[in-house]
Amino acid sequence: MARNEYQQQLETLREDVLELGELVCQRLRKALEALESKDDDLAEAIVAGDDEVNELYLELEGQCIDLLALQQPVAGDLRFIASSFKITTDLERIGDLAVNLGKYTLEAERDRYPDVDVVYIGERTLEMIETAIEAYAEDDAETSYDVAATDDEIDALCANASEIVARDLLEVDTAGAVQVDDDALLEDVRRTLLTIRDLERVGDHAVNVAARTLYMVETDDALIY
Repeated sequence: MARNEYQQQLETLREDVLELGELVCQRLRKALEALESKDDDLAEAIVAGDDEVNELYLELEGQCIDLLALQQPVAGDLRFIASSFKITTDLERIGDLAVNLGKYTLEAERDRYPDVDVVYIGERTLEMIETAIEAYAEDDAETSYDVAATDDEIDALCANASEIVARDLLEVDTAGAVQVDDDALLEDVRRTLLTIRDLERVGDHAVNVAARTLYMVETDDALIY
């Protein structure tokens, strides 16, 4: 009976990690919607709802600690619990990045860089994290490599977007922009670059989730960095 209860605890842990993953993806999706539509109400809801993610994360942390302390797992079970804990940390941080996107939406007064498609970049990173979570759910090591490969595309998109912003800033400086616009210009630059940076970080966290799944399933640390 004790063994059956232990196995049920492990399964509950997986289910709860997947619940956190679903919640975080939902919040990231809504943050991208707010960013695209300039929906302040939706952005405010994203910012205000961060406590739900944090509370679930803390519950999962407690589950992992209890399993480690009370059950003293070994081999595959130990890898599963440790990997699950690391994955929840990455998911919680993605939730924080979704909050950042909500804040950027609230700060934005204009769209200075229409050629920088941050929503498309965001959608690609969302696909990455959804795929990584699915790999965790299915113990799918092969898909973990697919997530890591997609990260190269995200890095290239973010680098190109940052270059567009930098080139525009140089052109404005060369043209001798009116000083009264300097503060607004710099705020646009700051917000856009932070948005690009945070989306790139979402991709990095997705790779981390995939890396921990790969290690959990095959004891392969090739993607951990």
